[in-house]
Amino acid sequence: MSQKAKTASGQPLLVVDGEVVRKIRQHARTSMKSEICGVLVGQDRPGRIEIQASIPGANAEEAGTHVTFTQDTWEHIYQIKDKQYPDHRIVGWYHSHPGFGVFLSDHDTFIHKNFFASPGQVAWVFDPHSDEEGCFGWVGSKIERLSQISVMDRRGGEAVHEGGRPEPAISILDHSENSDSIAQFSSESVVREEESSESSLLRLATNVFSYLTVLLLGILIAWYMFPRIEVVPVPVDPRTGQPIPGYSMDPSSGNSGQSEREQKPDRNSGANQPSGTEGSSTKGNNGQPR
Repeated sequence: MSQKAKTASGQPLLVVDGEVVRKIRQHARTSMKSEICGVLVGQDRPGRIEIQASIPGANAEEAGTHVTFTQDTWEHIYQIKDKQYPDHRIVGWYHSHPGFGVFLSDHDTFIHKNFFASPGQVAWVFDPHSDEEGCFGWVGSKIERLSQISVMDRRGGEAVHEGGRPEPAISILDHSENSDSIAQFSSESVVREEESSESSLLRLATNVFSYLTVLLLGILIAWYMFPRIEVVPVPVDPRTGQPIPGYSMDPSSGNSGQSEREQKPDRNSGANQPSGTEGSSTKGNNGQPR
């Protein structure tokens, strides 16, 4: 970049039109998740680099973390440049970094070295999330972030005339209409919130009823499918309080509800009680004299 003025640090002096900055920001805000790109048009004059216009890069391969100029993009750019800016040259490019700051990634550096390798070409980066922006340019064989950037107002120097443009007047009627609009918007918001609450309660009641229905069906299916245990009462001896041994509820057992004790004679009573013959024999023997 012979005959080009540089600062004390060796960086070129950059002058950019304020309208170009506004268009770059506007273009970047159209895509808050993917990168956009375009080229910068101006002059590489002795003493400074001037950016006077910008051309959006149509049909570029845009992604969340990188952007690529395609063949269709370059055809679109040169078509507009030859038609609208025939006496200008491409002095750089711009792209956005939505949400991850201002810097040149490896992909950005590759683009700058291969497509914008002239010492009078720069790279403008804008983050639409934080509104941070910066510009990078060639300093010798290295790429550095430029510190001397001047934003020029093309309409600077216009005289201010009194009475030229009155302040916009806001009438009371407009204020009341705005208040009515705000009140209507608030009432509609309240109605939507109430409807949302009712729908939430209805969904909750429906879910609870569905769960109870499924639980009841599960209980009924288990009642009919699985075996049930029936408890049969056993007769108890009223004197001892113990179950009567040998009792069976089965009619085929032959006891017909009677206990084994009632069917069999009491052996102890027969064994302990003496018979009548033995008693009389004893008495007879005792009655005889010895």
